[in-house]
Amino acid sequence: MLVRLLYCSRAVDTSPEAIESILQQSRNHNPVTGITGILCYGGDIFLQAIEGGRMQVSELFATISKDPRHKDVALLLYEEIFERRFGGWSMGTVNLTKLNHSILLKYSEKPELDPYAVSGKVSFALLEDLMATANICGRA
Repeated sequence: MLVRLLYCSRAVDTSPEAIESILQQSRNHNPVTGITGILCYGGDIFLQAIEGGRMQVSELFATISKDPRHKDVALLLYEEIFERRFGGWSMGTVNLTKLNHSILLKYSEKPELDPYAVSGKVSFALLEDLMATANICGRA
């Protein structure tokens, strides 16, 4: 059974090296476990959708929740799915510093990433919009 999980967290270390370390670990680990997804980051906030088998996604989220590189981890959305939305990415990424802020303003009160202030469905709609406008890089 396939599921999709959407969560947000705050980065403990926002250096480019720390972000790249998280991405590289995801890209190495996820194909082996059948996980696909997208990671969006801006400021100190991560917004991530992960898809895959129920147990694999649950185990990955438990690992992320305990990861000292993340704090304030919040589950935004969890659902059973018929098909993957991010199947082409082992872990696609969006760097919000290079994004037209009008896309962010479309989904929130301010042109900044704040998944803590909106619903999980709104955050997922943002990710879908980013994918539709080709703002995601790092295809597997």
